[in-house]
Amino acid sequence: MKILQIGASGVLGRAVAVALGRDAELVIASRSAEHPVDLTDPASIAALYESVGPVDAVVCTAGVTPFKPLEELTRADYLAGLTDKLLGQIELVRQGIAHVSDGGSFTLVSGVLAYDPIVTGAVAATVNGGLDSFVRAAAIELPRGQRINAVSATVFEQAWDAYGEYFPGHKPVDAAEAARAFVKSVRGRQTGQIYRAGY
Repeated sequence: MKILQIGASGVLGRAVAVALGRDAELVIASRSAEHPVDLTDPASIAALYESVGPVDAVVCTAGVTPFKPLEELTRADYLAGLTDKLLGQIELVRQGIAHVSDGGSFTLVSGVLAYDPIVTGAVAATVNGGLDSFVRAAAIELPRGQRINAVSATVFEQAWDAYGEYFPGHKPVDAAEAARAFVKSVRGRQTGQIYRAGY
């Protein structure tokens, strides 16, 4: 199985790369990887697919959203989150349909803030909710038996020291647990699922 993973340098990306790379040919793409890609640029995504050739699965663990108090958020902040994490992943699917094998899959990354928001998280909550809705809608239209799911995780144990204060009362999850949800999505048979990891 040949898997294209976008983003593998962060806490989640590294854990997913380890979990998926055990028994698959893993092709890593990011802004600085051997296969460069910028999720905000459709032409960059097109070039990525052309460079790696046909794949059996596309997995995304990348995407950036601004975190600011609601009263400080600007239209540009919302557009930044929508353009990167939301439309970037949608573009991976839109263009990827022609490059993913029959019965292949897409696994996107959303997050807990769509269901359990935090202060400063309005953009992320909006983007994650949109991603979850897109996954459910795309699942009933993808051609050739292709599947799509999302993994929605809470804050990671490995990042708790840096981000824990922003998630009062939340229980952190080990990134390896979220990685197992990516394995379930790629190796399983379900589609249109939002796998919640740690909440």
